[in-house]
Order: sequence, then C-alpha cells, then structure tokens
Amino acid sequence: MGNKEKAKERREKRLQEIRFQMTVPYSDNQRPVRRKTGVELQVQVQMWWSKETVAVVTGGNRGIGFEICRQLAVHGLTVILTSRDSSAGVESIKSLEEGGLCVVYHQLDVVDHSSINQFVEWLRENYGGLDILVNNAGVNFNLGSDNSVENAHKVIETNYYGIKKMIEATLPLMKPSLVGARIVNVSSRLGRLNGRRNRISNVALREELSDVESLTDELIDRTVATFLQQVEDGTWTTSGWPQVYTDYSVSKLAVNAYTRLMARKLSERPEGQKIYINCYCPGWVKTALTGYAGNNTVEEGADTGVWLALLSVQTFMGKFCAERREINF
Repeated sequence: MGNKEKAKERREKRLQEIRFQMTVPYSDNQRPVRRKTGVELQVQVQMWWSKETVAVVTGGNRGIGFEICRQLAVHGLTVILTSRDSSAGVESIKSLEEGGLCVVYHQLDVVDHSSINQFVEWLRENYGGLDILVNNAGVNFNLGSDNSVENAHKVIETNYYGIKKMIEATLPLMKPSLVGARIVNVSSRLGRLNGRRNRISNVALREELSDVESLTDELIDRTVATFLQQVEDGTWTTSGWPQVYTDYSVSKLAVNAYTRLMARKLSERPEGQKIYINCYCPGWVKTALTGYAGNNTVEEGADTGVWLALLSVQTFMGKFCAERREINF
C-alpha cells in the first residue's frame, strides 16, 4: 500500500470515528468516546450550557458557518448568526426556522470597524455579552489548480484581520463563568508551519513563528505585510511562501499564530474569568469555498468546531485541532 492509500485509509478511519460520535447527542451526564483500541467507554460530563448561553458565529449564512449555527441551536444555545450580506443572512434564518430552530440574526462585516462596533453595542444592549465566539467568516478565490494572488489583500484582511478585529472587540463582552468562555477560530492545515507540504521555506521565519514565548502581534502582522508587499512587487513566487493557495495559506498561517499568541495572553486570567481560544481545520469540505470539490460534508466539517465550543472540561488552550483531536501547527 502506497503513502497516498495509507493516508486515505487513516483519514477515512478518523471520519468513521467522527460519524459515530455525531450519532450520539450530548446529554446531561454522558457521551460516548472510544479508546484507540476501539473499546467504547462512557465518560461522565456535565452539560454546562443552556438557553442563556450566547454563541456568536461569523459568516453563518452558508456552508460550515451555517452548519455550526444549526448544531449549536440543536444543542439549545442562543445562537446569533451573522453575515456581511443581510438578505443572505435572513434567508438562512428562515431555513433554520423551517427546521424548528430559533436563531437570531444580525448583520456583521468583519472587515468594517463601524459594522463591528454597531454589532458589539447591539450585543451588549440585548444580551449583556457572549459566551462563545466562532470566527468562521473567510474568503478564498482559488479553485482547483489556480493560485492567483490577485485578491491577496482581501483574503488577508478578511481571514486574518477580520478574526483579530472580532476578538479585540468582543473580549470585553465575554461573560465570566466557572467553565470559561470559548473562542474557536476556523483555520486550515494549509497554514501549518511544519507540515510536510505547503510550508514556508524560510527556516528562520518558521522558527520565529514557532516560538510561542517570543511570538508577538508585530511579528505576525509584519509577516503578512511582507507577503502583501511581495505580491505588489511581484517577488512572492520566489520568496518561499506556501505553494498551494498561497494567499489563503498565509492568512491561515497568521490565524494559527494569532491563536497561539492570544492563548498565551489569556492563560493568565483568573478562575471564573477564563477564556479558552483554539483553532481547527474542518477538512476539505464540500462548500462554495472549495467549489464543492471537498471530501467532507458540512456536518463533518462543523463537528470539531462545535466540539471545541462545548467541551465541558476544557483542556485545550491555544491548540490546533481536526477530527476531534489535537494536531501539530
């Protein structure tokens, strides 16, 4: 069996595990998990959330974001679905309501400071804050073998700076609790620093971005600024950036680094005011973002994000996850 076949077999085995777990709803006191041996085990957990738990999802009008909203609403949380396009957002709400779910809508453009400020003020006035933030809004303009950087500025602005702006704006509104508030950033394996494929070839930069203790906002911002400058002057192709979906990969590399940086900063918060931040890769999902060419369903793509948001005993902080497990940055 070749490497590709082995990788496919491992991926399918992981997906089978997820599909198994997805068939069992969360309950008040237990949910099933499996050991690596395949032996099923019951673990006692407490369902910490309620209708009073407020979850905000950006880019929730379609694809993975829509499915995350649906799954959180099924679990009984108060879900606020946001999108840049109001008409698309309203239609998404109607679709969820037809399925018997109650979800709230508010317009939000994550690259527009005014839109973010209006949303945050509305959130404060109507809900007093939030417990969960899922940063899902993102764009990609390359499909198949395309690798244009024509829209690189928009990709970086939305995928990286949009997340950064949302976290900065909502941190003061995160509600204190014994279980801690949650931030989940939707990312991608394409942005891995040390993956075997598609990583940046600049070893010194890789080492800088890998060192959590010395990681700074300035370093991350400087990295994406350097990339965008090289896009402008046409030198990006020979500067060692990821070879596949380059602008999207750089944006997700920045998201991963920022997640780790914020985890370090937030780790110092006292008990009762904890905020747990993690990122995850949904996989290659059949959505508009991939031209519907993915391997995974939206249900599978949303699963790990919802899992991270609802873990009762939160042991993940500044981690990168996929298929309900930690993976390497």
